[in-house]
Amino acid sequence: QASVWLKYDNPLGISWVDSGWVPILNPGNVLDYFSERSNPFYDRTCNNEVVKMQRLTLEHLNQMVGVEYILLHAQEPILYIIRKQQRQSATQVIPLADYYIIAGVVYQAPDLGTVIGSRVLSAVHGIQSAFDEAMSYCRYHPSKGYWWHFKDQEEREKAKPKSKKKEEPSSLFQRQRVDTLLLDLRSKFPPTFYQCPKPVFTCVSVEVKKEPEPPTEAVKQEEREPAAKSSAPAPPSKPPPEKRARLQ
Repeated sequence: QASVWLKYDNPLGISWVDSGWVPILNPGNVLDYFSERSNPFYDRTCNNEVVKMQRLTLEHLNQMVGVEYILLHAQEPILYIIRKQQRQSATQVIPLADYYIIAGVVYQAPDLGTVIGSRVLSAVHGIQSAFDEAMSYCRYHPSKGYWWHFKDQEEREKAKPKSKKKEEPSSLFQRQRVDTLLLDLRSKFPPTFYQCPKPVFTCVSVEVKKEPEPPTEAVKQEEREPAAKSSAPAPPSKPPPEKRARLQ
């Protein structure tokens, strides 16, 4: 009984097996097993089908031109490799695909480009998973910056005795970061300095008129008159009038 498992649309995901042939497989009949009509890898327009219908030997394939299948390698009783090739002459062929049979199950061998692409995809997936896991342990705080926070670190912190820490108004990271931002802003927007105009002073000439000084003899005479006035005796003050009794 033959069965076909379709895993993907790509032929690399298809496998075929006929359980009736598995116990009797050998290098002499493995090509007949591969040429079963239910095998999706077999091309019925190949030269092997022509030789089979004409009941000729496989040696006649060297004299024909077209697609053919040959047994490339055999490792009894479990491994057989069959090649599909384009024959152009008796000595010139072009390989098209390889198929390997393991324990009776037929698979198509991947080409070099598919193998490299699969390896690169696996490597990129592993690297991406590593980056995602690393990013899950990354922490950031404006006052502390970046640091790593692992799961075992939480257990260690819980085991340690808690001690009160003094809260600082600002950390070194904040100060350095602020200074960097200020320098960056200063370089982008340099300060502009305005120069005040210098005051202009004008010289104004002012004439001061001096009064004529009095002669010295008149000054001396004025000084003597108040002195004489102050030395004169003051007149005697009169007593208050006496009160007289009224006659009735």
